[in-house]
Amino acid sequence: MGGLTVLAELRRLLPQAPVLYVADTAALPYGEKSEVQIAARVAALLGRLVERFHPRLVTIACNTASTIALSALREALDVPIVGTVPAIKPAAALTGSGVIGLLGTAATIRQAYVDRLEAEFASDKLLLRHAAPELVHAAEALLAGETPDPAVFQAAAEGLRQQAGGSSIDTVVLACTHFPLVERELAEAFGPDVRFVDGAAGIARRIVHLTEGQNFARKGPDQAVFTGPWPISAGLIQSLRAYGLDEISHF
Repeated sequence: MGGLTVLAELRRLLPQAPVLYVADTAALPYGEKSEVQIAARVAALLGRLVERFHPRLVTIACNTASTIALSALREALDVPIVGTVPAIKPAAALTGSGVIGLLGTAATIRQAYVDRLEAEFASDKLLLRHAAPELVHAAEALLAGETPDPAVFQAAAEGLRQQAGGSSIDTVVLACTHFPLVERELAEAFGPDVRFVDGAAGIARRIVHLTEGQNFARKGPDQAVFTGPWPISAGLIQSLRAYGLDEISHF
């Protein structure tokens, strides 16, 4: 459900655009799978979705899937694709201490794509990475109306703070679209002197740019489609409707 953070920013900039929101709950979580598994899954699912729904644009609202499969998908599918990558560039511009933390899934933080972003935009900074897959589950629980264990957020903060130089972190990259859903809880764990950066606003701006001059017309309510266990909980249905997703189905 991390893509909801991207959807919120898109709605802010392009409220008239009709949206089909696809939650690949059958394969959750991506971040604990191998690169081969993720690439195969995303390619197969997006191929089926494009064939059925004929979107004018696809957004992969997932850092893990984007850092692994984005290039191959752009070659394979005849539709514009916007990916999600860790917001290292804006974090490097914001940090005062020169020490940046990055929270992501295990699959994301080990990618060469992240190495390249660090080399290009933060070569003169200290970038500390920590895999925090438990935050994915915490965000999902929160959306379902449950209360996550506060220790989860404390552990994520300590995973960065306890590394050499970690006490000087003043900026944290939320390199998973789930993580902004629990930013308030993370802020409590990190304390008042840390700011958080994610890529949702940049993704929304890119979508606006790629669809500039196009006409939009909704033929009905925006849809959320789930690939996994069905039906979903009443708490999650309520959260989806808060994001404007009033029609919910299974794919």
